Amino acid sequence: MSALRIAMWSGPRNISTAMMRAWENREDCVVSDEPLYAAYLAMTGLDHPGRDEVIAAGESDWRQVAQTLTGPVPGNTPLWYQKHMSHHLLPGMDRDWIHGLINVFLIRDPAEVVASYLRSRATVAPEDIGLLQQVELYDALADAGTPPPVIDAGDFLRDPEAHLRALCGLLGIGFTQRMLHWPAGPRDSDGVWAPYWYDAVWKSTGFERPQSRDTHLTGHAREVAEACRPAYERLHALRLRP
Repeated sequence: MSALRIAMWSGPRNISTAMMRAWENREDCVVSDEPLYAAYLAMTGLDHPGRDEVIAAGESDWRQVAQTLTGPVPGNTPLWYQKHMSHHLLPGMDRDWIHGLINVFLIRDPAEVVASYLRSRATVAPEDIGLLQQVELYDALADAGTPPPVIDAGDFLRDPEAHLRALCGLLGIGFTQRMLHWPAGPRDSDGVWAPYWYDAVWKSTGFERPQSRDTHLTGHAREVAEACRPAYERLHALRLRP
């Protein structure tokens, strides 16, 4: 059986890194952490924490990234989990290579994303939180006959095991309890940006219970969340319901 290349497309301020931990804790899986990040920063010129370090450590040519992600699997492992940020898919990037992956979507309510995003960034725009790109990519994959499973983070955190069992079933692989708990601390597979963003994940040993947070938004922040809400609601209606 050939290796499965699993591409999980998420927006920022989601449970994407914890999800990567779950897959890396399997004995049959290797992971890649945001392989398009360097190309995204190089192409946009955005000033993110550790920007120069990220570009220097990564591959800034998205074509080379795509070739790598669809090429030989590191270590010849059965599973290759690729953690992607959907907003890293910029206009002008060819996306045909994505059809060679097994794609899964991870979504979160845009009000929660925007509120969390603005706790660490000064400004936010609709294209920053990934939902618009997710809908666009979903349509392309569905039109090609491979609509991806959609996981809502809020639903997932209420019952991680049920969702992981259901997803593993869809992928035709076995579920293992190792996906629910992992050792605390950093990993060699973490991107060089991890010291800026992964503090909570480094302390974690499993998925946290969902917490109610204040998501009362006003002004521009509310406008951004509402601009993304139709995309979220459309994908939310398609979510996995184990």
